[in-house]
Amino acid sequence: MDATHTIRVEVVSAEESIFSGLARFVALPGESGELGIYPRHTPLITRIRPGSVRIECADGSEQFVFVAGGILEVQPDCVTVLSDTAIRGKDLDEEKANAARQAAEEALKNAKSDIDLAKAQSELAVLAAQIAALRKFRQKK
Repeated sequence: MDATHTIRVEVVSAEESIFSGLARFVALPGESGELGIYPRHTPLITRIRPGSVRIECADGSEQFVFVAGGILEVQPDCVTVLSDTAIRGKDLDEEKANAARQAAEEALKNAKSDIDLAKAQSELAVLAAQIAALRKFRQKK
């Protein structure tokens, strides 16, 4: 497959490179809704919401990565996703995510200030998105 039909995709967390390779298509949760990126896309920089990044690889396989929000940069030949937290679909752990969600719900109930409340709400939103991404990943398998 030639370069005009693929785009380089880099998904990077604060700790490591999560995915690096050629793709035919990338779908991810943009700030204003779902974004679909094909090769030769118009340049773009935007924030992304917590959710699932779906990468249709050059060989036809699919990769899923959960991101806890972040920044997307699109150039005609390269897509870069930067996120503090990014987890490969196969590494998502529903039991841990549900336990963390319960802890965040408890923190929400016990919030003593607006800052505590905002932090708990943010954690809860990320964990809900992570669980949704995990279920989407499992359905595709």
